[in-house]
Amino acid sequence: MGLVKMPRLLTLDDVDVKGKTVLVRVDFNSPIDPETKRVLDDTRIKAHGTTTIKELAEKGAKVVVLAHQGRPGEPDFTPLKEHAEILGRILGKSVKYVDDVFGEKAQNAIKQLQNGEILVLENVRTFPGERKKASPEEHAKTEFIQKLAPLADLFVNDAFAAAHRAHASIVGFTAVLPSVAGRIMERELKALSRVLENPEKPCVFILGGAKADDSLDISRYVLGNNVADHILTGGVVGHVFLVAKGYDLGKPNMEFLEKKEAMSLVPGIKELMQKYPGKIEVPVDLAVEVDGKRKEILVEELPTEYPIFDIGAETAHKYGEIIRNAKSIVISGPPGVFENEEFCFGTKRILEEIAASNAFSLAGGGHTIAALEKFGLADKISYVSTAGGALIEFLMGKQLPGVVALEKAAERMS
Repeated sequence: MGLVKMPRLLTLDDVDVKGKTVLVRVDFNSPIDPETKRVLDDTRIKAHGTTTIKELAEKGAKVVVLAHQGRPGEPDFTPLKEHAEILGRILGKSVKYVDDVFGEKAQNAIKQLQNGEILVLENVRTFPGERKKASPEEHAKTEFIQKLAPLADLFVNDAFAAAHRAHASIVGFTAVLPSVAGRIMERELKALSRVLENPEKPCVFILGGAKADDSLDISRYVLGNNVADHILTGGVVGHVFLVAKGYDLGKPNMEFLEKKEAMSLVPGIKELMQKYPGKIEVPVDLAVEVDGKRKEILVEELPTEYPIFDIGAETAHKYGEIIRNAKSIVISGPPGVFENEEFCFGTKRILEEIAASNAFSLAGGGHTIAALEKFGLADKISYVSTAGGALIEFLMGKQLPGVVALEKAAERMS
């Protein structure tokens, strides 16, 4: 698979929004307390609010916010009333909310907007057709787009984190309205182009976390296109790569990998290691849990009857040297169970090395961000991506429907 070229999009710099009604799709999807249904973390609301939404309002647009929260049937599927209140607090101004997506209530609220005012519509996923995968043209025929598009002058997609979904509110408006990228979308794509299109070398990818399923595709893409010079593995990803190298991790760990359906990745990883010798690093020592305490073992001492929860000190030291020489770094997933004080060493050490390096660094994924915040290092990373699935798909070289739709819109507008 060849290197995916960075998209050429129009942005807020290319349009005049004063007095215009602007539909802006953001990603307000936040952690929700299952008991109280309250928002637990406002990071995403703040990100969109203090950039794109604020800029549109200050430039005199009538701002109509489209967003989702959770999925129907899930505990975090809630209305957006509280999200609108949080947005108002963040911006220090009144934000309107209507519990309707495109019905008469929503239409009237949009028509009554004055320049600089902000209106949050109801959770777009209350519309059953929202999550259907379809082309922009097909989605444009739905009632959702047909009712709202005539009331708007411009569509702004700022939801990079949801751009990997061909959903109605992500792609539908691009077929019928002038459409541009918001500031978060623009920022994410710029940061990604720095590490994927023409990274400063050496370029190091650090793959960790509790899910290994994307690690093979990412490794294959970044090695095959000469993006990465080194791939450092930790967490469950490190475990699978160790198995591919021929290690038996011991009963509890092998059973865990079977349960996670990660063993199917082994043949592909073996092939990759043979094709790119010396490019993929696996842990040389590990930390296991013995009676609630940390104990470090060398990989030569495997198999172990104890669960593996972190990389060991030798591995952290070895990885640290590679990180110190890097000019570009991408980290997706922590190398250990950092939430547990006994096993946070590996993650903390690796993140500290990245923070201290002179490289351009990009960090992504919920657990990576949580670890950066826990150790107070988030502001030492060049770019922290709030995207999960979209970031992973982009790192795998996949086209994102939301981005492709904006590219097509840009072609039509220029």
